Amino acid sequence: MTTTQATPPSAPLTREDLARQVRRRPGLGAALRWETRKLRAQHRAKAVLLGAVLGPIPVVFVIHGQSRPPKDTLFGRFATDNGYALALLVLGFAAQWVLPLLTAIVAGDVFASEDQHGTWKTVLTRSTSRGRLFWAKTLTACGFAVLVLVLLAASTIVSSLLIVGHQPLTGLSGQTIGSGTALRLVAGAWAATLPAMLAFTCLAILLSVWSRNPAVGIATPVVLGMVMQLVGSLGGIEAIRPLLLTTSFESWHGLFTTPGFTGPLVEGVLVCALWSLVSLTAAFALLRRRDITGG
Repeated sequence: MTTTQATPPSAPLTREDLARQVRRRPGLGAALRWETRKLRAQHRAKAVLLGAVLGPIPVVFVIHGQSRPPKDTLFGRFATDNGYALALLVLGFAAQWVLPLLTAIVAGDVFASEDQHGTWKTVLTRSTSRGRLFWAKTLTACGFAVLVLVLLAASTIVSSLLIVGHQPLTGLSGQTIGSGTALRLVAGAWAATLPAMLAFTCLAILLSVWSRNPAVGIATPVVLGMVMQLVGSLGGIEAIRPLLLTTSFESWHGLFTTPGFTGPLVEGVLVCALWSLVSLTAAFALLRRRDITGG
């Protein structure tokens, strides 16, 4: 007769055991490194960065070669013979839909890709917490937006100055701005679009979490940006125009007047911060309530 020894049931986990397991999970730094590594492996992200570096060069060549300058745009009348004016003309064009698209390509897919591949259950039950994963993905998307803007701005300014020239710039008040000051102001104008670009990044993150669909997360911010541009051009909406994200893209105009004014810059930073805060709060709330048992 064979005696079978029963296996004692495992003891339930205590609070200390659960806390010890949570402490053993990777921290925010490890999650951030993992998300950065995933982003570096994406061909789409590499293509966006390469496009930000090389894309402005043919645009500058084409505009510089035009026989008639685009006089109906800001700084357009000087764009064919002044590199600073051409860099500002490209900035005005990029703010219409290019900047929202460049940042949404990563931010609109960063959460939805987990739904697309069915990896939420694996990531959240074995690797890290929802909070750490959320902030790791958010910081990665925002860092990518900053990198894209820096590369696009540097490529546009450098190619404009090398191809067209760096003559003194005529400001919006008709004043003459020396080359050194113009370079500083043009770089500042590009930097002034960063708050709005980060706000579009946070909006794309919210749409990525909510829709679970990369196409919605990428395309919708671009469409919303165009709608805001259209609404902002209408009359009789002075009360809501400052609240539009696209208005912040134009807040640098005061840098090129005499005397200069920075009120729209400050107002734009506050509006973009509010859009970012609301978007991230809603995205985090949706992610915390997400049922991941289905993968």
